[in-house]
Amino acid sequence: MGQSFYVYNNGDLRRKDNTLQFTNAEGEKKDIPIERIDDIYVMAEMTFNSTFLSYLSQYGITMHFFNYYNYYTGSFYPKEKLLAGQLLVKQVEHYADHGRRMVLARKFIEAAADNIYRNLRYYNGRGKDVSGYMSEVNDLRKKIPGTESVEELMGIEGNIRKQYYAAWNVIIDQEIHFEKRVMHPPDNMINSLISFVNSMIYAKTLSEIYHTQLNPTISYLHEPGARRFSLCLDVSEVFKPLIGDRLIFSLLNRKQITEDSFTKELNFLHLKKEASALISRELEERLKKTIMHKELGRQVSYQYLIRLEAYKLIKHLIGEKEYEGFKIWW
Repeated sequence: MGQSFYVYNNGDLRRKDNTLQFTNAEGEKKDIPIERIDDIYVMAEMTFNSTFLSYLSQYGITMHFFNYYNYYTGSFYPKEKLLAGQLLVKQVEHYADHGRRMVLARKFIEAAADNIYRNLRYYNGRGKDVSGYMSEVNDLRKKIPGTESVEELMGIEGNIRKQYYAAWNVIIDQEIHFEKRVMHPPDNMINSLISFVNSMIYAKTLSEIYHTQLNPTISYLHEPGARRFSLCLDVSEVFKPLIGDRLIFSLLNRKQITEDSFTKELNFLHLKKEASALISRELEERLKKTIMHKELGRQVSYQYLIRLEAYKLIKHLIGEKEYEGFKIWW
C-alpha cells in the first residue's frame, strides 16, 4: 500500500510528465511520485485541470476535499475498475429485503457497541472510573439483537453513544465539559474535533472500498441517499472507536490538542492549520500500526483492517460466510 498526500497550503496540482507536481502560492514546486500515492487530502484552496483528474483516475487515486472549517465537502471518486454486476445485484437485494438488511445493520452496531465498551473497559482498568457508563452501555447493547427496524436500532445506538460521550469527561485529562454530540455545526472544541476525525475516517473508508468491488452508495444501517457514499458511514461505525476515538483521547491527554488549537472567535469551529496537520500525521501513524490478525495469522495494519471489512461484507453478500463486524480483542 502507498501513502496519503496532504495539501495544507494554497496552490496548484497538475500532472508533470509521469508524476504529479504541487506548486504553492510562492511558486515553490514539489514533485510527488504518483506510484507511491493512495489518496490525496486537500485542506486548502487548490486549482487543477481535467488532465490532472484523468491521470488520478488512471492510477485509481481518490481525492478528498475539506473546507476552511475542516468539514469534509466531497471526494473525487475515479471510475471504478473492479466492476461486478452480480455483486451489485446482491447489494441491492440485501438492501431491498428488510430481513437481510436488518441482519447487516445489527452487525454494524453490535461491532461498534462492542468496540465502545472495550474503550471504556480499557480506561476503567487504568484508573478512570467509568464503570457506571460501562454498565449502561452493556445493558443497552443487549437490546440490539431484538430490534426490528433501523429506526429502533439507531435509537439504541444513540443512547449507547450518549453514555459513552458522557464518560469522556472522566477519560480526558482536560476540562472539556462535554455533554452531547452536536454536528451541524459542532458547538465546542470536542465536537469539532470528533467531526474532523470522523470525516477523515469516512474518507479513508471510501478509499479502501474503492479498491474492492463494492458499490459505496448502497448501505444498510444508514439510508442510501444522494450526494453521499453511505456504505462508508456503515463501515466507519465499526472503526471510529478503535481509530478515531482512541486518537482523540491520546491527542487530548497528551495535550497535543487544546483550546489553543482552535480559533476561539469562531466558537471553536475552526481548527488551526498546524493542529489539523498534526492530527492528520498522528492519524497516519495510527493507521500504520499493526496487529496479529487472528484468522490470517499475520500482521495487519489498522488501515488494511478497513479493506478486510469490505471483503468480509462481500463474502456475506454472495453467501460465502456470514458477516461479523470487527471487534477489538485486546
